[in-house]
Amino acid sequence: MRIQIVTPARPGAATGNRVTALRWARILHGLGHRVRIAQTYRSERADLLIALHARRSAAAVFRFHKQHPQKPIVLALTGTDIYGDPRALRLGGAALQAMELSDRLIILQPRARKKIPPRLRSKARVIFQSVEKTGGRQPRSNRFFDVAVVGHLRRVKDPFRAALAARLLPASSRVRILHAGGALEPGMAARAHAEAHRNPRYRWLGSVSPAAARQLIARSRLLLLSSRLEGGANVISEAVADRVPVLASRIPGSVGLLGRSYPGYFPAGSTRALARLLRRAETEARFYAKLKTAGARRARLFHPARERAAWKKLLGELRRN
Repeated sequence: MRIQIVTPARPGAATGNRVTALRWARILHGLGHRVRIAQTYRSERADLLIALHARRSAAAVFRFHKQHPQKPIVLALTGTDIYGDPRALRLGGAALQAMELSDRLIILQPRARKKIPPRLRSKARVIFQSVEKTGGRQPRSNRFFDVAVVGHLRRVKDPFRAALAARLLPASSRVRILHAGGALEPGMAARAHAEAHRNPRYRWLGSVSPAAARQLIARSRLLLLSSRLEGGANVISEAVADRVPVLASRIPGSVGLLGRSYPGYFPAGSTRALARLLRRAETEARFYAKLKTAGARRARLFHPARERAAWKKLLGELRRN
């Protein structure tokens, strides 16, 4: 089968959409299909369209459907699609029209299903993002209790929450925030440099490769995800795969991955609550072990064989239709 994957992320970008598109291309190629990735659909020959981002890839969905009304379309819903402007899926806009034209909707964690209009929920299929374990044991600092923050500097990521929380820790704390991610919005780079200058517990590493980000997570004591909105962050899968405990804002996208009873949540935007969790993880061995055990229970969800099987099953459904 010839499969066209459309993602608004440009080639070489380290954004989640591009990383997801590349991983799906490898999986589909491994299943015996010919796969092409592009930023839009330009009438290339294809038997199936897979589009990431309902709003930003809507034009590709419309064009493919117009030219090939009998061929299937799979639309992957991002965090912005699901948890962004609530009017987007109610007012008959482009995102909703693209969902209506699609044969299947991919969501990255099960709680996202509740945000899909009821009449379209039967199209939804959960495909957890998988990762391979990082090879070998990664060396960790004995001097610092390193906490990885991996995400671009955007307001929706609440990127400086970890740095602000670290300021509240006592002088005896060894916590060091290592933040990898490019500044994608005006003023963010200047703020990161200023924070690093005044806050000895914070280091901004700038944009790094996906491989370097994985290494950073693997050699850290914790991964911290402070986002106000996520569809299902792949960094959580990466941390769980490498048995790195996670602290995360209690948002649906993270709860859908880690489970309702996960002990490492804090209210989104709460600096003091996050500081308390950081201190507990650093000083309470039982709490740290509890985080690690809770993450290990979710590891099976992110196994590559599971994602491969989910895609194989979805393609089988489309062939039978």
